[in-house]
Amino acid sequence: MTTTISSEFDRGIALTRHAEESGRYEAELGAGWQIGGGVNGGMLLAVAGHALSLEHGTHPDPVSISGYYLSASTPGPATVRTEVLRSGRGLSTGTASLSQDGVERLRVVASHGDLATADGEVRTSARPPQLPPPDQCIGVEHAPKELIEQAALLERFDLRLDPATVGWALGQPSGNGRIQGWFRLADGREPDPLLLLLVADALPPVTFDLGMPGWAPTVELTVHLRAKPAPGWLRVTHATRNLAGGYFEEDAEIWDESGRLVAQSRQLARVPR
Repeated sequence: MTTTISSEFDRGIALTRHAEESGRYEAELGAGWQIGGGVNGGMLLAVAGHALSLEHGTHPDPVSISGYYLSASTPGPATVRTEVLRSGRGLSTGTASLSQDGVERLRVVASHGDLATADGEVRTSARPPQLPPPDQCIGVEHAPKELIEQAALLERFDLRLDPATVGWALGQPSGNGRIQGWFRLADGREPDPLLLLLVADALPPVTFDLGMPGWAPTVELTVHLRAKPAPGWLRVTHATRNLAGGYFEEDAEIWDESGRLVAQSRQLARVPR
């Protein structure tokens, strides 16, 4: 029986289990997820996270996942090899390696659980970003043409950026190192834990707001997932506090429609050249 996958994201993370090698999966990285010269790092993390979800079975959701980007990925076939390091009652931990033509692109270490069971007490001082309504924010259709040409993946997003953080698009960066806005997929697919891995790396680099245009290659990206997101819009904020030695950190928070913090991430990236 053939299953139809309607969402482009689901097609992008689809995997075929290798018939003869345990823990091996084949993927097809789509050109629609490119940014600059390579495939988006969050999308690659979602592919690897999906492979580990399949391996862990009763622990389908990434809870903590870290990826180290070893070389730039390109559209086309890719292989993901996984290894389960530990299978516990509440968490399972494993590694994944994504490669193309024998060259390793991404190495991942992750712990998976079942976020459906994680709806207990919440104690937090964090607050969701205060944003204008989506229809009062700046959509992708208003992005500079040269930005779209370098980032095909933006056409897969319904991304509405806070007007207070898009001065860089007009040549007037604020210098605060913050970009935030509303996110959902253009085809209407509702958010889930694997999609949150993409969202953690979906906004333009915060260096744009520092007056430093150009794409910032990710060195390492870690995402902590706190809960399954509710259907609807996601509120996303990216910010940096320190740029030094040619590198900067980018911290992200992702809030769901109910106002719950569902994911946090930090990545280290290279300053645009």
